[in-house]
Amino acid sequence: MLVKLGLGKVLQRVRFMQLRSLALAGLAAAGLLASGPAPAGATSAHDFSFISIEGEPLPLERYAGKAVLLVNTASRCGFTPQYAGLQDLWERYRDRGLVVLAVPSNDFLNQEPGSSQEIKEFCEVHFGIDFPMTEKQQVIGRDAHPLYRWIAAELGREGKPRWNFHKFLIGPDGAVVTGWGSRTRPLADAVLAEIERVIPPQTTN
Repeated sequence: MLVKLGLGKVLQRVRFMQLRSLALAGLAAAGLLASGPAPAGATSAHDFSFISIEGEPLPLERYAGKAVLLVNTASRCGFTPQYAGLQDLWERYRDRGLVVLAVPSNDFLNQEPGSSQEIKEFCEVHFGIDFPMTEKQQVIGRDAHPLYRWIAAELGREGKPRWNFHKFLIGPDGAVVTGWGSRTRPLADAVLAEIERVIPPQTTN
């Protein structure tokens, strides 16, 4: 009996260690255990740049004075239909100083495997997307794009995307305002309220 109890405890311990290893692996894959240092000297999102999905330089300083909703996207995700809400948001607020910027990423379960051309065509055909998009990037871990490493340094744990369609709002001054997880829809009240707070008020003639 004692032998059986001892063996049971050993098996429980082994199972615990296995589960712990799996949990740590999952956190590492999600970029929650480690990320590279933020780029030295950066004080604003406007200090960073991307390459656009068309292959052209995309410095964020061109958006100085505008708010930016930064979203890491994927074409084969359960949240992919949020592209429609992002396009709606862009059409609603672009004339008032909001830029929706999509950052395609294959970081989460390989849900964005396509080339830039394939991603662009998919978004245009299925959702009529015409807001800016970048080339495919890593958004978590030590090899994440420098802007995402900077956001992680600014916000800590809340600054690391946990899945596709994580959203960060960057103010007109280049500061990170806040972020929302994948389940928060682009047209959610909380998102609209923060956008209204940071963009210039609507004027009537």
